[in-house]
Amino acid sequence: MSRDFKVPGTAMLLLAASLVGATSLQAQGPPAPTVTVAQPIAKRITTWDEYSGRFEAVETVEVRPRVSGFVDKVHFKDGQIVKSGDPLFTIDPRPFAIAVESARAEVARARAQVALAVSEVERAAPLVKSGAVTERDFTQRSANLNVTEAQLQVAEASLKSAELNLEWTEVKAPISGRISDRKVDIGNLVIGGSQGTTLLTTIVSLDPIHFIFDTSEADYLRYVRLGLAGQRDSSQDAASPVRIKLADEAEWVHEGRMDFLDNQFNPRSGTMRGRAILDNKDQIFAPGIFARLRLFGGEIDGLLVPDSAVVSDQMTKIVFVVGDDGVVKASPVTLGPIVEGLRTIKSGVQASDKIVLDGIANPMVRPGAKVVPEAGEIKAAATH
Repeated sequence: MSRDFKVPGTAMLLLAASLVGATSLQAQGPPAPTVTVAQPIAKRITTWDEYSGRFEAVETVEVRPRVSGFVDKVHFKDGQIVKSGDPLFTIDPRPFAIAVESARAEVARARAQVALAVSEVERAAPLVKSGAVTERDFTQRSANLNVTEAQLQVAEASLKSAELNLEWTEVKAPISGRISDRKVDIGNLVIGGSQGTTLLTTIVSLDPIHFIFDTSEADYLRYVRLGLAGQRDSSQDAASPVRIKLADEAEWVHEGRMDFLDNQFNPRSGTMRGRAILDNKDQIFAPGIFARLRLFGGEIDGLLVPDSAVVSDQMTKIVFVVGDDGVVKASPVTLGPIVEGLRTIKSGVQASDKIVLDGIANPMVRPGAKVVPEAGEIKAAATH
């Protein structure tokens, strides 16, 4: 047996109102998300282009003997710092000392021959007029004097050569720097001269030091156009500033300057060789070390935003901009370097745009979505 239940009039009205409210909320959807927005910081920015390269000694010398002989002494410790003129090796000087003595004796003999020839010419000169000495005899004596004088000159040149060879038995450092290990030990025969000479060791200078890197054709053309516009001096004509960062460093703490740019591109790599020079008083740099270089690339007008405000859409970088109507719009941008802890925007947004800073992670914050913007502030990192 069924029963009928009656709902009082007041209860019916409340139930109807509740159903109408629920239906209205479903029609309106969820509330618009709240995001923090701020205008980018407009600033004149100094740009730096980054390159990889390695250090190279300003001077590198292969130490080789100029005379042949047996190594008598070694005057340095492997790997030490040497100064220009320091003795490195001594080649047995005794054979060369004997050669010097022999050359000196030859000079003395030649001088005696010259003195004899001079006296014979002086005695014969007054006798030519009286006929006691014929013109032919006097001419012969004068010619003998010229020959002996020439022989004296040869003997003196031989003496200088012998003394020079004796001096070369003391092999000295041609430059200041750090020496490598010795390639020849005491007692070994070394070959001097111009061909087939023996390598004794090598020396590299340390202070200052060069940094070698390669620049692309695109960067080169950009630098040329900046130079033509008067915005940047060419590194071929001016010492453009550079900064260096080693592999274990987070900041660009080392400063230097450009001192050379090659005159042509490498046809194989399509790059041009550049060279910077840096002080190395602390000798922290060594030839062959790889590092990163920043080269002054001119100044541009840019906008600064937090790097977290930039999102990737496949190969495109975008930022979210909120219009006056509260609708989100995606703006593709061209990025620049990090400056004062903020990302540089070269193009794509205006200084008056409201950039979304917080709330990007919300799946509801997408292009075309309605949001509630709240004013925020972009702060640059403090520089020291």
